[in-house]
Amino acid sequence: MIALLVAVIFIPASGCYRSGVRQSLDQNIHTADNAPKVLADYQPWFGDPQHINVGYSTQDPETLRKQVQAAKDMGIYAFAVDWYGPRRPFLDRSYALLQQVASQHHFHVCLMYDETEEDNGHATDDALAALDLAYKNYIGPSAPGRDAYVFEGDRPVIFIFPKRGHTDWNRVREVVNGWDKPPLFIYKDEPPQQYANDFDGLYAWVHPGPNGWSADGREWGEQYLEAFYRKMKNRYRDKIAVGGVWPGFDDTKASWSLNRHMDRQCGKTFENTLGLFRQNNDGTVRMPFVLIATWNDYEEGTQIEDGVAHCNAQSPVTNAGRQ
Repeated sequence: MIALLVAVIFIPASGCYRSGVRQSLDQNIHTADNAPKVLADYQPWFGDPQHINVGYSTQDPETLRKQVQAAKDMGIYAFAVDWYGPRRPFLDRSYALLQQVASQHHFHVCLMYDETEEDNGHATDDALAALDLAYKNYIGPSAPGRDAYVFEGDRPVIFIFPKRGHTDWNRVREVVNGWDKPPLFIYKDEPPQQYANDFDGLYAWVHPGPNGWSADGREWGEQYLEAFYRKMKNRYRDKIAVGGVWPGFDDTKASWSLNRHMDRQCGKTFENTLGLFRQNNDGTVRMPFVLIATWNDYEEGTQIEDGVAHCNAQSPVTNAGRQ
């Protein structure tokens, strides 16, 4: 994770932004007969000096209450929170506060565990330590605020964000199967073949498609998403499919910039990705969730917290973030 320390001014989502997102979700998701729950990926690291200043701290309970209410107003069921276990204490503290607030306000949260990037021979131990912490503090029967955690059926949902693939998921699965309710592991795109049976589902994530990032930002991921849904129907029909929705992407102002840009097209990119999910939510595969990337990743310009359109103006924040 590389961060750029830049002071910015946070502009909270206005009522019209919230109603616009709500209208889009209602038209494409909520009114379907087999309507899934809408999740939004959440970044819990703002207020940490390693990240840019967006005008709030994710450890401020009042900020969290406002975000939860704004998400509910938009028709969002839960935040899927980026989380590294004990490796990142700031993030863990932010998550604990967010789950507490969610429990108080009838909202929901779940974990998106970020695999370690270090090739130190301990990736599996890191994952086991993180999941043990998660079970004791957030998911298990004695965890405070457990009522706010996202369950599908009677099983807790944990998203996995892979990094360098050094985790032995066979070993991890063997351990977590001993939980009172073994978790549903949802992996980004597709797991290594030797671990395919350890995962209960796959989710789509921001990607421009096989043509790569275009200079004009017009590659919004259509072919990637079509291939993802086709793969789920043809190869992984027995697994959960979590469709992806995003408003755009921009890292052109980052110190490490690769000049990656996906134009928001005044909200059309968000509508296009929503539309593809609606077309493919046809009952062929189990699709209990759709995941918006993201609620508040200002560092890579995917946030919807301040709206999805951003017409005729650049986002007021400088971009840098997860790679």
